[in-house]
Amino acid sequence: MTGSAAADAGGVNRVRSKLAAGDTVLTGWLTTGNTLVAETMAHLGFDALTLDTQHGAIDAGEMLGVLQAISTTDVVPIVRVAWNDPALIMKALDLGAWGVICPMIESADDVRRFVRACRYPPVGVRSYGPTRGRLTHGDAYARVANDEVLAIAMIETRGALEEIEVIAAVPGLDGVFVGPADLSQALGGPPGADWDDGPVPAALERIVSAARDAGIHAGIYTRSVPYARRMRALGFRFMTVGGGDLDLLAMGAREVLAGMARNDERTG
Repeated sequence: MTGSAAADAGGVNRVRSKLAAGDTVLTGWLTTGNTLVAETMAHLGFDALTLDTQHGAIDAGEMLGVLQAISTTDVVPIVRVAWNDPALIMKALDLGAWGVICPMIESADDVRRFVRACRYPPVGVRSYGPTRGRLTHGDAYARVANDEVLAIAMIETRGALEEIEVIAAVPGLDGVFVGPADLSQALGGPPGADWDDGPVPAALERIVSAARDAGIHAGIYTRSVPYARRMRALGFRFMTVGGGDLDLLAMGAREVLAGMARNDERTG
């Protein structure tokens, strides 16, 4: 047995373990349903890969192939679902995700519904049927899933920020994840990421503090290494760096083209 199947045979979520140890977890961000792109990203050294089925071009059918491509490595697969919908949450988990990021959470009740969809009875309402989860995570999956699956709520609205202390304290929630573009817009700013001014920095401090007080983990979407390092110093432990797969592709292409242009200027 090799790759993800071997690593997960004991039912251990390595991202959960790293976070519990206080380590930083870097997740790549997949916005395309191309399995070769996913497999390539999985071999680059990320701790996790997050499939963005909310804004990314990954439909339900493609999600299976992408998860299978990730399983050629021991990278932990996570899915950002499109909505706080139990059917979407359960499908992602049944197909092998070790964690779910849920968007547009605004209240403790939203979190309770989300968490219950991630857990089997008696603590939740998740229906049993890990079609692929049992293959990739081992026969112990049913016994350990409630303890190992990560439930992460997105904080990206004014309502969520106003309720952050209550949201973070909901039993069973493992972490919060900042969507900086939506959060900035919700607070009266423009969309975007890596904010050092405007209304977002103070909000980030409040979110990290609430997560720390509740004993859960704080995550954030970032685009640059310097900003990600500052967010780590602030207390975020689960983050993207450099944006998503298409951002990294564009970044590499621009670097190559700029390098060629500089060389042409010197030799022209």
